[in-house]
Amino acid sequence: MTTPFDAPDWRELDQQALDRGLNNGAAVAGSADIVAAWDRRSAELRTRHSAHLDLRYGPAERNRIDLFKVADKAPTLLFIHGGYWQMRAKENFALFAEGAMAHGINVALIGYTLAPEAGLDQIVAEIHAGIGFLAARLPDLGGDGQGIVVSGWSAGGHLTAMALSHPDVRAGVAISGIYDLEPIRHSYLNVKLGLDEAASRRNSPLLQPGGAMKPLSLVVGSAELPLLRKQTADFAGHRAAYGLPVSYEEIPGADHFSIMNEMAQPDGRITKLIRQSFERTAG
Repeated sequence: MTTPFDAPDWRELDQQALDRGLNNGAAVAGSADIVAAWDRRSAELRTRHSAHLDLRYGPAERNRIDLFKVADKAPTLLFIHGGYWQMRAKENFALFAEGAMAHGINVALIGYTLAPEAGLDQIVAEIHAGIGFLAARLPDLGGDGQGIVVSGWSAGGHLTAMALSHPDVRAGVAISGIYDLEPIRHSYLNVKLGLDEAASRRNSPLLQPGGAMKPLSLVVGSAELPLLRKQTADFAGHRAAYGLPVSYEEIPGADHFSIMNEMAQPDGRITKLIRQSFERTAG
């Protein structure tokens, strides 16, 4: 649970350095092309698995869930997309269901209202509402009814950590997440998020005493921005200090985008962590 040796203290950075230290798109060459390829592959998967798209769990436009079903009575993974709570949509990430689906796991992707239309409190509440809706519907849709494993990338990693307290969640796999929102609050990202200190702190898993007594796997790429590597390492240490089940690892050579290959591939490391999360929490 060591802090990356090259990770600065964000409080000591000037505004330009802090903003640059959180800008994943600028840090990875060709990131726009990578995301465009995600979109194309995701559209293809949604075409092949179109039976349970846009299941509405709430009144807002983005309160919808896509379920990609591979078998009756199969376990269910819920994936929460990233985009710093203000970009992208569930439709862009369907391809990352493929790794788990290859092992007989049904995969759901959840949408949520983006900032500035919604603040973090509302976004977290929507995720909890969607989990409750999905858990209640799974017996009719073909799920095993034994609870949901939640995973998410970037902002979705944060929302994964925030979702652990839901009674229908059995474990989490958080990828390249943000667990202390205070640096976010002081950066360019807060223009749309509109966080004040109170909202930042109550929505920061790293700043809460304790947490849910459920397994959480924390993953980050070794080639990611140092501030994000530090977030993951610090949160792993936080959970360990409170005696909460946690694992931490860095994917060698992976950046903020290429790390997701480990979820898209059936033999990927993140796919394996997801499978282990089901195995370790089987009823």
